[in-house]
Amino acid sequence: MNAQENKTHQNLNDKEQSLVKISSLTATGNLENLKVQLNTGLDSGLTINEIKEVLVQLYAYCGFPRSLNAINTFKVVLEERKTKGINDVEGKKIIIENNVIDKYEKGRKTLEALTKTPQTKPATGFGEFAPRIDAFLKEHLFADIFVSDVLTYQQRELVTVSALASLTGVESQLKSHIGMGKNTGITEDQLAELANLIQESVNKTQANTVRKIIGEPLVPIIKNDMMIRISEIDIFPEFLEEYNSILKEEASTSIKLEKGVIAIFPMYQKENPAKIRIVEIYADEEAYQFHLQTPHFLKYKTSTLKMVKSLKLIDMESLDKETMSKIFEKIN
Repeated sequence: MNAQENKTHQNLNDKEQSLVKISSLTATGNLENLKVQLNTGLDSGLTINEIKEVLVQLYAYCGFPRSLNAINTFKVVLEERKTKGINDVEGKKIIIENNVIDKYEKGRKTLEALTKTPQTKPATGFGEFAPRIDAFLKEHLFADIFVSDVLTYQQRELVTVSALASLTGVESQLKSHIGMGKNTGITEDQLAELANLIQESVNKTQANTVRKIIGEPLVPIIKNDMMIRISEIDIFPEFLEEYNSILKEEASTSIKLEKGVIAIFPMYQKENPAKIRIVEIYADEEAYQFHLQTPHFLKYKTSTLKMVKSLKLIDMESLDKETMSKIFEKIN
C-alpha cells in the first residue's frame, strides 16, 4: 500500500521522519509497526540514546504503559541487531540527574522559551486548581526531562506534536505544542508533511487534526470511489468447516496487512450455515485491485474453488457517507 500512497517527504529529513513515526506508533501502542520503525530510525542515523530519550519523554504524553512497552520493544530490537553483527551508535550521554536548586523555576523558564510568553507561578487555571500537577509539569517534564541535551528542543517538540496528533481528545494540547514547535523552528511545510506521516501511521482523521490547526485542506475520510460490496456465497456442506477456516484467515490477514481494506466481515445465515455473506469495504478501486493480487487472497481463491457452489457479488452505494466514517467507533 505504500506504493499506492505515492507521497514524498522533502522537508523532514530521514531522522526527523523516523522521530515522527516512532512517536506516533508509541502513542498508539502499535508495537508491531514500531519495531519496524525503530530499525528504520537506527538505519537512518538516530543514535540509541536519542531513541531512548524519545521513548522516555513520551511517557509524559501517552502514559507509562505505552512508554514502557515501547522501551521493551526497543530493547528487543537492539538485541536482535546485535546478534546480526550490527553495532549501533550509542550517542551523546544521557543526563540522569537534574541538580538545579529550583526545579520549578528551571522548568518555568524552559516553558517560557518554548512558548515565548510569560509563565506565572502557579499556572493560571489548572495550576491554581491543582498545584501538584503544575509542579510535576514544570519540575519534572520541562526540567528533569528537558535538561538532557541528547535531543534539541525542536526535536522534542516534533516528538510531542507527533504523539498528540496520534491521540484523540487532545486537540487543545496539540494546538499549543504546534505553536511551541513553530517557535523552535518547525515550519508549516514540515507540519504538513508530519500530517502525511500521521496519516500513514495512524489514520486520516488524526492527520486532519494537524491540518485543521495549520490551515491545510482536510483529506476526505471517505473517498468518492470507496467500494462497498456484499458477497453472497453458497458452500457445499461437506467443505464448510474447511472453507470457514480459510476464509477467516484471509479476512483477518487482509484487515491486518492492507491499509486499503476497511472491512471484510464474513457471516453466515443462522438457518443455513452454508450460506455465507461477506460485507466488503475498500478505500477505493485501487485498494481493491491491490487486494486481488495479494498472496493471502490468491491462496483463498485457489484453495476454495472446489468448495463454492455459487457466488454472487453485489456492489452497493452508501446512503450516508458522513456517518460511514464512524461505523466502527463503537466496537472496542
